[in-house]
Amino acid sequence: MKILVTGSAGFIGFHLCKQLLKRGDEVVGIDNINDYYDINLKYARLNELGINIDNCISNSFEKSSIKLLEKSNKYSNFRFIKADLQDKDTLTKLFETEKFDAVCNLAAQAGVRYSLENPDAYVQSNVVGFLNILESCRHYDVKNLCFASSSSVYGLNKSQPFKTTDHTDHPVSLYAATKKSNEMMAHAYAHLYGISTTGLRFFTVYGPWGRPDMAPMLFSDAILNDRKIKVFNHGNMSRDFTYIDDIVDGIIKVMDNPAKSIKTSIEHNLPTDKSTAPYRIYNIGNNAPVRLMDFISTLEKAIGKEAKKEFLPMQDGDVEITYADVSDLINDFYYKPDTNLKDGIEKFVDWYREFYGKNNE
Repeated sequence: MKILVTGSAGFIGFHLCKQLLKRGDEVVGIDNINDYYDINLKYARLNELGINIDNCISNSFEKSSIKLLEKSNKYSNFRFIKADLQDKDTLTKLFETEKFDAVCNLAAQAGVRYSLENPDAYVQSNVVGFLNILESCRHYDVKNLCFASSSSVYGLNKSQPFKTTDHTDHPVSLYAATKKSNEMMAHAYAHLYGISTTGLRFFTVYGPWGRPDMAPMLFSDAILNDRKIKVFNHGNMSRDFTYIDDIVDGIIKVMDNPAKSIKTSIEHNLPTDKSTAPYRIYNIGNNAPVRLMDFISTLEKAIGKEAKKEFLPMQDGDVEITYADVSDLINDFYYKPDTNLKDGIEKFVDWYREFYGKNNE
């Protein structure tokens, strides 16, 4: 397949590109490389994919002609463009020229807490940018779209584990609200234009090359530099930590099996939580929440050093527990994450020490 991966300099996008390239797909990556977190980490990920950042020029498309995308020097089947999904002209030219078989939209302004400080960035990136992806798929006949949603959409929902049939009408952050809007927009385009569309609600992804604003990186940095880690809600939190390789495996299974329309008759109506459109939503998580204090203990053992802890109240926009019911993924794709926390954290710490030069600490 010829696949567009948006957010290809991001954590999940980078790993997805590597797996798709290894199995022989032709991949085009796009990323605006914003400075929400250290851009040097994003550059390093792209370097691993064989992209020379010095040669990447934002908006590589001109009105009258198209310049070559930056070609990888490691993978003959990978090219990259630095551009923003809000730039509709560039996106239109990209779709018109490349004629993709499938799109995986992972580009988004991430972070629950940052959405309290900079809400405009979330609307522009997550709503306007996603609309441009949908419009491009519509006008250039892309019938296979996979996109990133989030476990954050469950908001104030108290039932555990979270099921895709649960109501998601009470978000507790703007980030979550934008992800819920993505799901609704995607359904409309699936219904109106027959685009096979699948949304994935990610649950706390971790692993090598992870984001610096998430717990594994924040805690490792603090522990190794003899600073206190911030433990919110006094440690009374649980997360469905999911290793990156398991996440990528699930994404690829979904991309290889686009959603299909469901035909019904008057006598055989669908349940109210289903749709006749070629549209599906899946949870993608480990299906085994871990207490925050147990996660910290596992990280301490992998690093070989005890953390100094600062216990704090719950932060606005957070929830106490995330727990994914992944029975739909299991039933439809025989999918089940199999990386335990100890092994996953050890792989992460090994990468962290090497990347940041902390091998002697």
